[in-house]
Amino acid sequence: MRATTIDAMLTVLEIIKRTTEFFDKRGVESARLNAELLIGHALALKRMQLYLQFERPLAEAELEKIRPLVKRRGNREPLQYIIGDTEFCGLKLKVDRRALIPRPETEYLVELITGRVTAPPERILDLGTGTGALALALATHYPAALVTAVDASADALALAGENAAALNLAGRVALVASDWFSAVPPTDRFALIVANPPYLTAAEVAEAAPEVREHEPHAALVAAADGCADLEVIIRQARTYLAPGGMLACETGIAQHARLRALAETAGYARTESLPDLTGRDRFLLAFV
Repeated sequence: MRATTIDAMLTVLEIIKRTTEFFDKRGVESARLNAELLIGHALALKRMQLYLQFERPLAEAELEKIRPLVKRRGNREPLQYIIGDTEFCGLKLKVDRRALIPRPETEYLVELITGRVTAPPERILDLGTGTGALALALATHYPAALVTAVDASADALALAGENAAALNLAGRVALVASDWFSAVPPTDRFALIVANPPYLTAAEVAEAAPEVREHEPHAALVAAADGCADLEVIIRQARTYLAPGGMLACETGIAQHARLRALAETAGYARTESLPDLTGRDRFLLAFV
């Protein structure tokens, strides 16, 4: 199906089928789901509402709303960027090219953290906040905590600020322009430091899906030193910013843990843990003081 040649009297179901076929040809994963979500977004209908209107013919004005969105997804722009938001830990977050799209793995990191940190932390630091996903999810879970979220990207900080305001959390989440700890006062201490930094190599990004390779910000994906450069800076410096009994929690690449745990031991952490993601691969590093 060509996104620009949809017949005016086709029904909702026929448009979904043609869009699905078009997405299949363009290599879009979960083509039918993408078609339903995109068409539902264009028509301001939830999926169940869409199902109830399968036989309804679409007017030309409605098709005009659908066509450009289908074209963008066929060019492998991420669905979340086209729709403009995503859900993360029950929060609706605005997403666009200014920051990475929050992943299910990072949602799982929040679950791991909140399952271990049962005593509400007084202060939390989120390094490389992007959309603000981790900071905002943790601020929601720990309503008494003061959260600082830093990012070196002014664009990402602006997006995080928009999300904080939309969730009425702007008063509890301080946004700071900082290259990791560079603008964090050296006297500050945090019970919990979290980070989802760049941890891919340039070769890994080159092999990634077009949605990632061509549309998401490379600076938030790629790190030097086999993907470990930023994680190594964070592990070394976080030790002095953690309060007694505090925890550093990082999302990492899957082949980096031996190197990172050895570094954490040298940096003086009391102990570390490697935790698997939902596919069973080491994805999260916890370090304790």
